[in-house]
Amino acid sequence: MITQVDLHYFKCFELLKLPIGDLTLLSGSNASGKSSVLQALVLLHQTMREHEWSSRLVLNGDALKLGTVADVVDKVHGRRTFEVALTADGHFYHWAFSGERSEMSLAVDRVEIDGSASNSPSKLQYLFPSTDDAAAVDLARRLRNLTYLTAERIGPREFYPLEDRQIATVVGPAGEHAVSLLHSGRDKPVIDELAIDGVPPTRLRQVEARMKVFFPGCGLTVEQVPRVNQVTLGLRTSDDTDFHRPIHVGFGLTQVLPIVVAALSAGKGDLLLIENPEVHLHPAGQALMGEFLAEVARAGIQVMVETHSDHILNGIRRAVKAQRLAPAQVTLHFFRPRIANETQAISPQLDKFGNIDVWPDGFFDQFDKDVNHFAGWGE
Repeated sequence: MITQVDLHYFKCFELLKLPIGDLTLLSGSNASGKSSVLQALVLLHQTMREHEWSSRLVLNGDALKLGTVADVVDKVHGRRTFEVALTADGHFYHWAFSGERSEMSLAVDRVEIDGSASNSPSKLQYLFPSTDDAAAVDLARRLRNLTYLTAERIGPREFYPLEDRQIATVVGPAGEHAVSLLHSGRDKPVIDELAIDGVPPTRLRQVEARMKVFFPGCGLTVEQVPRVNQVTLGLRTSDDTDFHRPIHVGFGLTQVLPIVVAALSAGKGDLLLIENPEVHLHPAGQALMGEFLAEVARAGIQVMVETHSDHILNGIRRAVKAQRLAPAQVTLHFFRPRIANETQAISPQLDKFGNIDVWPDGFFDQFDKDVNHFAGWGE
């Protein structure tokens, strides 16, 4: 498991050392750096996945398009370099990158593993200088196979592309492969810890059962269009109705489906990064999503989520209070806009009752602030 992410001169960070847990929640105001933490991991993932033997970090690919070196280097203190370090399973991995500001990739200047450095490496595989280190090989595998879901997930479609299972191994950053992954892996078992009792343990039936938690009465069917590399998704919201085209059941179902498919397609040790899982969800559904993500983390899948929803947070707190997840497994971070000599990330702590020890200004407190405006009205 990754237990810390360090960023130096990356985007809005001069230096960030961020602890990571089984379930990590990133919150804060807009443009405060939440997405940048996820993007640093996705850049490693993207390069490893698309360019196995590359000695450069690729800024623009299928998962992420960040522009040029000038767009990703800290504009206050940086010049043409940045660094990313990960602590995982007791080992320390550090990469230093550099490039001309107009370039769309950066050279790997140094790779360090547990204090042993390889400078200006001429040959890398998956951004590592050697495949003899079993721990490094395992980390590279997890980074290559991570799932990254952006906030801009695709909505209802008449048809969804059917991809080869070697290509569509994850749901895709917009959830564009979710239906294909559900179809091709419909009979694969989900991990025991996430299987709902009384339901066949296959991916299709378990995804349907999970969707019913969010949307009571939900049913789904996935069918291939004959002689075409396309699949259709049928949805219903009641056992008394037939299956409908996705456009007729609202955006909420199609926004939640990629998250559920991603979680139930993952294995132990896999990494799941999700931006704004609350999109198009009713507040009650958002709280259920928090509880679901806690259950996914308890099953051994590492989850990092960026959110603006206090309901997501409260769902996680409810899971902790119900002892479905230990407080030590949850890491909370609140990011503030960059101000000189102030910490950019504050890390409130949860206790076993789901209580939070500190509430920084702006940390899911807008409801209380709004209610104060009405104090005394009508008296």
